[in-house]
Amino acid sequence: MEDKGNKMICLEIIDQAGQLRAAAADEDQVIMVFEGVYVEGDQIRLSVPQTDCHYVVRVDDAVDEALVYMTRRELLFEIPFGEKKRSWSPKTFMGERHYLTCRRAEGYEIGAYRNLAENVIDQHGDRGCFPHASANVETRGEAVFAARNAIDGVLADRSHGDWPYGSWGINRRLDAEFMLEFGRPVDIDKIVLYTRADFPHDNWWVQARLIFSDGSWEALMLEKGGKAQTFLIERKTITWIKLTDLIQSSDPSPFPALTQIQVYGMESADRGKVEK
Repeated sequence: MEDKGNKMICLEIIDQAGQLRAAAADEDQVIMVFEGVYVEGDQIRLSVPQTDCHYVVRVDDAVDEALVYMTRRELLFEIPFGEKKRSWSPKTFMGERHYLTCRRAEGYEIGAYRNLAENVIDQHGDRGCFPHASANVETRGEAVFAARNAIDGVLADRSHGDWPYGSWGINRRLDAEFMLEFGRPVDIDKIVLYTRADFPHDNWWVQARLIFSDGSWEALMLEKGGKAQTFLIERKTITWIKLTDLIQSSDPSPFPALTQIQVYGMESADRGKVEK
């Protein structure tokens, strides 16, 4: 849905009290250079004129662009500090000059066969920015074990803890479940899993189940981690995936974890149009 009264894309830096530190706006592509040092409580506020469509967002020059689907007109991205910063590269959000961008996604980007799961700017809670990862448990509530780590595009899996070794950790829960939401219908046909391989610290899952929003499911037989595990599935149109029924191996470690999930496919033909 488009706001006819405001056709601008806007990037703003606001402080903990909501006071504006910097702003930039444009109809099609915002290019912003923020001259200043981030302090705890700062946020990037992204405002878009049209919801239910795709944007390409860069929150920092040391962070990859994110091709995201926005279902709300405003996104607040919290600059990470302290414990939350551990799951980000030490180079991010540092120094006195910062480069941010946002633009409408091109049709060829939207329509491409691609990994539909990746979102490097995913955060806790439904922010109206998809894809979005969540779980019923994250080890000790620590950022390095948050569900968002499994869709951040970082594949390093031979250790655990600080970036680039973030993962989804289950805190020894045998009923752990991971949810991935797309925010709109997508057509998928391939799943790739990277399970963490910090042996002998880690355990690993021998079996899991994927439940899809259309009511179907797939049983996955898994191998000991360290490489991509690819599962071809019958093409289906879905809005979310749940990874559940995780069965650990007989290894003594209680610490299996998911480094990354990739979901390959395209925008659903059911949507019937390319965004303009």
